[in-house]
Amino acid sequence: MAFFIDSFLSAMRLILAADPELMAIVGLSLRVSLTSTLIAGGLGVPLGFLIGFNQFRGKRVVITLLNTLLALPTVVIGLMVYTVIARRGVLGMLNLLYTPNAIVIGQVILILPVITALTIAALSRIDDRYRRTALTLGADHLQTALAVLREARFGIVAAAVAAFGRVISEIGISMMLGGNARGFTRTMTTAMALEYDKGEFVLAVGLGIVLLTISLGMNTLLNYFQGRYAE
Repeated sequence: MAFFIDSFLSAMRLILAADPELMAIVGLSLRVSLTSTLIAGGLGVPLGFLIGFNQFRGKRVVITLLNTLLALPTVVIGLMVYTVIARRGVLGMLNLLYTPNAIVIGQVILILPVITALTIAALSRIDDRYRRTALTLGADHLQTALAVLREARFGIVAAAVAAFGRVISEIGISMMLGGNARGFTRTMTTAMALEYDKGEFVLAVGLGIVLLTISLGMNTLLNYFQGRYAE
């Protein structure tokens, strides 16, 4: 217990002093995760809307595949992307491996099915009377789609928040594609794993406190938007 208390207090002092190494790791994690979420959102929301708003043959199969991809392990994604961007891979000439951009690519693949599936779920809860009313009032297909999208906005924002929470805490992709290079690709989760292996717990505990704080904030936002959407 004394060891835990001492590590916790030392970690708090590290956070309050805005330790440069800790701040750099947190900053990189937030930058990479936000970029991944924005890109995945820009792709996943329109894709989810196209799937959820329209009727076509094979729609149930597509949704089933999306739901299957939700359980895709991060190490599998890391391995797949690695084979593409490694020196002998198709995109090897771009020198993406062990860079923040490589982490972003992997994380986008990880959360794209999440945002897409949750967008479809949000749209499925919208009463079809909104669409019919918009059409009755003379709205064209695009205007009708925007009206439905506006009604589902809280569910879509909740999907983005959930996706951000997924990538900020993942480790497999960051480790395999980023390489955990100090000051360049070291994220909170990979740094915590490294510090644990070294037997240095203060920085690991400090990063854990920051990560838990961010996760708490994300869950608070998620509950807020889910509550607004349920109203």
